[in-house]
Amino acid sequence: MSQPHALKGIAAATLAACALLPSTAFAAGYQQPPANILKVMRAPSLPGPSLSPTKDNMLLVAWQEYPSIARVAAPYLKLAGTRIEPANRSKHDTPGGYGIAPCAESFKLVSVPAGKETSIALPAGACPDAPVWSADGKRFAFANTTKDAVEVWMGDAANGKIRKIPGIRLNPMLNDELQWMPDQKTLLVKAVPAKLGAAPAQANSQDGPSVQDSGGGQGESSTYETRDTLSSPHDEALFDYYGASQLTLVDATSGKATPLGQPAIYDSVGPAPDGKHILVSSVRKPYSYVTTYERFPHQVDVWNIANPGRVAVHAIASLPLADRVPVHGEPLGPRDFFWRATEPATLLWAEALDGGDWKNTVAARDKVMMQKAPFTAPPVEILRTAQRFAGLDWTERADTALVSEVDLNKHWRQTRVVNVDQPQQAGKLLWDLSYDDKYADPGNPVRRALPSGERVIQLDGDAIYLSGGGASPQGNRPFLDKLNLKTGDSQRLFRSDKSAYERFIGLSAKGSGSFLTWRQTPAEAPNAFLRKLGAPISADKGEAAFASTETAVTHIIDPTPELRQIKKRLVKYKRADGLDLSFTLYTPPGYQEGTRVPAILNAYPLDYADAASAGQISGSQQTFTRLYQYKYLLLAGYAVIDQASFPVVGNPKAAYDSYLDQLKMDAEAAVNEAVKLGVVDPDRVAVTGHSHGALMTANLLAHTDLFRAGAATSGSYNKTLTPFGFQSERRSVWEAPDVYRKVSTFFYADKLKTPILIMHGSDDANPGTTPLQASKFYEAIRGNGGTARLVMLPHEPHWYAARESNEQLVYEMLNWFDKYVKNAPPRAVKSAQSQPVPAQP
Repeated sequence: MSQPHALKGIAAATLAACALLPSTAFAAGYQQPPANILKVMRAPSLPGPSLSPTKDNMLLVAWQEYPSIARVAAPYLKLAGTRIEPANRSKHDTPGGYGIAPCAESFKLVSVPAGKETSIALPAGACPDAPVWSADGKRFAFANTTKDAVEVWMGDAANGKIRKIPGIRLNPMLNDELQWMPDQKTLLVKAVPAKLGAAPAQANSQDGPSVQDSGGGQGESSTYETRDTLSSPHDEALFDYYGASQLTLVDATSGKATPLGQPAIYDSVGPAPDGKHILVSSVRKPYSYVTTYERFPHQVDVWNIANPGRVAVHAIASLPLADRVPVHGEPLGPRDFFWRATEPATLLWAEALDGGDWKNTVAARDKVMMQKAPFTAPPVEILRTAQRFAGLDWTERADTALVSEVDLNKHWRQTRVVNVDQPQQAGKLLWDLSYDDKYADPGNPVRRALPSGERVIQLDGDAIYLSGGGASPQGNRPFLDKLNLKTGDSQRLFRSDKSAYERFIGLSAKGSGSFLTWRQTPAEAPNAFLRKLGAPISADKGEAAFASTETAVTHIIDPTPELRQIKKRLVKYKRADGLDLSFTLYTPPGYQEGTRVPAILNAYPLDYADAASAGQISGSQQTFTRLYQYKYLLLAGYAVIDQASFPVVGNPKAAYDSYLDQLKMDAEAAVNEAVKLGVVDPDRVAVTGHSHGALMTANLLAHTDLFRAGAATSGSYNKTLTPFGFQSERRSVWEAPDVYRKVSTFFYADKLKTPILIMHGSDDANPGTTPLQASKFYEAIRGNGGTARLVMLPHEPHWYAARESNEQLVYEMLNWFDKYVKNAPPRAVKSAQSQPVPAQP
């Protein structure tokens, strides 16, 4: 029997790939890396903290590192940007569509500050989601996914006991499925409607042709708005069926369920602080086959539920289909609805004044509107922003908020302190800086939960607290500051020590002068500590002005002590044009200084509007060492040049005009510096990258002689297949055809002779990195006589989730790099391009 053309292509590709490695590499099923690597990959995961709003308890939540392939392979539907498992109505992936929705492995309740631990007995086979604390800290709720439902569970913070709320099946398809009402005694949930019946069946014959009509109007749909779109009337019927939910109030004590309104396709849902009003957004028809549900028509209403049996509806906005929004733009009409945290029921939203298009020059890009209950008077405009509105942060003071705006054309942001009730006043300018400038980042305001559950910026007189990552030329050193909003004076209360990575996680009781941190070092596992401020001290600029004492709250142990032999260091150097760059250099266990070893360079290119920000250092060398993907090869004797700076600097309006030239400079500088240190063998260097980093990998192999081999995972190699933008490139392929072609390695496949391993998830949901990108790129290399291996991981999305898939990935990389890098014969002749470039003064 002859094979279909598609199967012939797959068979040919498989046979061609099989010739590259020994036959033992092609046993049926999944392969595994060596035992020492496998042991580390299967070690228990480390927990993270979920602090209660009252700060007297925390939950330590450990997330499953790698689910089984059986879970990843569970059947699902692709419906308008969502992936839903019909068997239990669970979300198959994370909100961005890049990975499988994770399960918590364990919950442990810890009292603060005593540190008393209470293990929580999760049900057998449980797949819990993140816990949601009540504002009074007495309870926590969580969704639990089972074989046939997404359940609601309740936990008691006094004793750690948990129980299932019977009779409720959640519908998490469009988010906001589980939240506390302001009384903190009731949950608002999206439930699967009762008596829904069977799902729509596919007709035995086709429903007819799938028809789309542009209508001749002009307008773009961004590449990233086209994930898993609907494609037929049957898809529409399935979206209606699985998207429908019943809003329901659930008594947290008795479990009594009270339905609100009628079932509909609800997406955004949020209660007002008074607990009597709910903001309800519902999806309406007509649907689109070119974009996801977020751009479908929407009806935005406010429900008055003072009498749950007779819900009163106040219409706020009817939003039309928005399938022609400019790339990186905003739809016309009201958007970004939110409640005023310090009033009972006051609704706000933003509206574009520039047609939603960043290319247009206008005096003001956005306005912010406000409407108060009972929503019978027209809304009033309270402020305008010169650039794109980026949010209002409410403080504890009823009339005071921080308003932020961003300039996409300059990568700039401004934040002002405003009195929302006096809109004629411009407000005090608080911050005015590039959002690429990590060193100047002031941090994020520290918030607390009001009794209603609304989170507001905590005030201490006229001052607020700011917690930040603390990027610096020496790496990240998180901090806690106190900033007076009236005077602008700032005081540094705490900064992580240079020998540790310690970040703020919450203030303790108001006025106590103590706070909680999460601390780790390369040798010590992350743990929670209580710090208490002491006497003022003389401090250098940027250092803490107060002494502080620490007390351990948790006592998490190291699950992989063998990794403590791995050493890492921050390395700073310059690009050929003088730009400051950096990477973290990892050396394998037992490494002897002065020995040259094979190395793997990993990077991800980032776009910057100015050179000063591009050269800044991020990350920390003081974190507890954990391995993932390519880093597991440290246990096989490789050094790793990790998170090498790969900036692409230029005007955001033409971000990628010089992409390739800068990419080569970035790579040459990193390899030369690693060689100069005496650690890396210049003749045995590999390169790897994921997603946009995979395109980087392919381009470096095609356009330089720096590397002996590469591994590209989940990449996009032909940008003409993403014609309406990629990364921060906002021009279409018709506006900048030469740029799209030049950055696409697909068009240089005839030049790519360095061995490349191409790996991709066969169910990649990222519209910019569809699986077609990998298969066509492989075919292009193979057809031009290059050396390549294509590995498609079944059922995997953009990020690989399953244990079997990740073990296969490490196995593939190790075999590939051992053959073409570690054990490769010396190059017969080195081109001038492959020689280290002299370091710039």
